Amino acid sequence: MVAKPNLFSAAGLERDAPRPLADKLRPARLADVVGQDHLLGPDGALTRMLETRSLGSLIFWGPPGTGKTTVARLLASATDLSFEQISAVFSGVAELKKVFDAARARRETGHGTLLFVDEVHRFNRAQQDSFLPVMEDGTVVLVGATTENPSFELNAALLSRARVLVFKPLDAHAIEQLLARAESIEGKPLPLDAEAQASLIRMSDGDGRAALTLAEEIWRAARRGESFTATALQEVVQRRAPIYDKSQDGHYNLISALHKSVRGSDPDAALYYLCRMLDAGEDPLYIARRVVRMAVEDIGLADPQALIVANAAKEAYDFLGSPEGELAIAQAIIYVATAPKSNAAYVAYGEAMALAKRAGSLLPPKHILNAPTRLMKQEGYGSGYQYDHAAEDAFSGLDYFPEALGRQTFYDPPDRGFEREIRKRLDYWAKLRRERGEGQS
Repeated sequence: MVAKPNLFSAAGLERDAPRPLADKLRPARLADVVGQDHLLGPDGALTRMLETRSLGSLIFWGPPGTGKTTVARLLASATDLSFEQISAVFSGVAELKKVFDAARARRETGHGTLLFVDEVHRFNRAQQDSFLPVMEDGTVVLVGATTENPSFELNAALLSRARVLVFKPLDAHAIEQLLARAESIEGKPLPLDAEAQASLIRMSDGDGRAALTLAEEIWRAARRGESFTATALQEVVQRRAPIYDKSQDGHYNLISALHKSVRGSDPDAALYYLCRMLDAGEDPLYIARRVVRMAVEDIGLADPQALIVANAAKEAYDFLGSPEGELAIAQAIIYVATAPKSNAAYVAYGEAMALAKRAGSLLPPKHILNAPTRLMKQEGYGSGYQYDHAAEDAFSGLDYFPEALGRQTFYDPPDRGFEREIRKRLDYWAKLRRERGEGQS
């Protein structure tokens, strides 16, 4: 008598349990991974490693949904290493010790271990150091995954023993490939018109897992024969919040892009990055403070109004709040982006500070020192001072630097904006100083 299969066995239940689309589409071969051709293409870094059958420890750095976990698992298979996975979020010293002991036992039987550590940056410095001995003696090949900049989040000792490979956000073509595979495995097209599909790709923000999750939501929401437009899609799936951590790389990347767009006199790009940051929930006052910084660092005296406008925008936001106050910040950004640029004051300040630190406590020339006592007068304090307002052109031409230094030049304004007029004044005063110096000699 043949026993009937137990439909309620653990294996049967697992087989029949619903699986997320992203899990169904998990690649079975490295060749199926999309969007990382710089690593897995014919000349990719990982392709070359696999050709030599020699895999060193690696750090995978990239945003979520770009294939870091999948690639680690497939690398273990391709190199005949046992795959062990832990998450730094849930693991501590005890779990690490168990994993290391198991890897040592496995090594004694001639089998190596690829240890994949998700969110490796979540381990503290001491925990990160615990990987060093097992990496050095070959007990494990470490593959760590992180969404944060390894330069800031990982120990230098750990980084020196591993190669950092950057995973890129998936581009539109890669997301389209994933969606086409999803349609194939589900046996039906996504109920979207062309514009809505393009909108879905933008919403996924380079995250393959997010794209497939959104696709699942669309199939669940669509009625028979229904097809969504881009507007309807927004209402069905709402919108995915941009990937942006105000304390990490997303924050610094976008404020850097905003600052450099202003410096590069591109108001359109500057407005785009402003809106990216505001849309992601950045504090508008933080941006306003940075615009003030741009006004003094990149415009300076080429347009003295820039600082006034930037500071007024900050005050306007304080007064109006959101959302009206954001317009004042946008106006200030357009102003500073279109203003003439000069870092002459910024450079002059840096050079003067460097000399002040180098030169020490030199006494100013005695002719510009006050002499409130008889002794100081006898010592020559104030002797020879000329009151500039009483001089011709309100300019005496005296030297004001310490005698041990002699004249120095820090501020060298360019022939742009308002500094063109300042340049004329400085040149005129230099001419008078030379003429009066020659007359005195």
